[in-house]
Amino acid sequence: MYCLGGLTFLFFVLLALTGVMLATYYKPTPDSAYDSIQTITMNVKYGWLIRGIHFYSANGMIITSILHMLRVYFTGAYKKPRELNWIVGVGLGAFTLMAGFTGYVLRWDQEAVGAAGVGLGLANSIPQVGTLLTYLFWGNNYTDTLGRFFASHILLIPGLLVLMMAFHFWMIRRHRIARPL
Repeated sequence: MYCLGGLTFLFFVLLALTGVMLATYYKPTPDSAYDSIQTITMNVKYGWLIRGIHFYSANGMIITSILHMLRVYFTGAYKKPRELNWIVGVGLGAFTLMAGFTGYVLRWDQEAVGAAGVGLGLANSIPQVGTLLTYLFWGNNYTDTLGRFFASHILLIPGLLVLMMAFHFWMIRRHRIARPL
């Protein structure tokens, strides 16, 4: 139970490695996205394997991050003096879910387009900032939407995850929660 954070990080590393490989063949346009995924799966050498590792690592990261948060909560490891680390961990969990959602939309099939619409409808329902968030992620057309989800999935969210993980790990060491690796 105390290795769930490390497993989550391992899944993140696998996702980064396989994601770079997938991004070399993926085309983030509404007309080409689905076909490029089919090409990766069917025609690229070991593309099916890389895509499978990416898919299962994404699911593993979401599951282990949720289990890690539950373990921290139920063992009371979020209490003083670790409150800030808990808040950063909750942020990491939120960004992990966002990465999963944006990655799901990148398939750009009927289900993914529907999911994007539902997600953006939820974002639009947020008081004060919902309209701005919706425009930032939706844009003017499907090309804008897919491009923004792609950029968020491969640049924005992983970049924020890396920064937050570095701070999270630093706080773990500072509070002497774990020994050096």
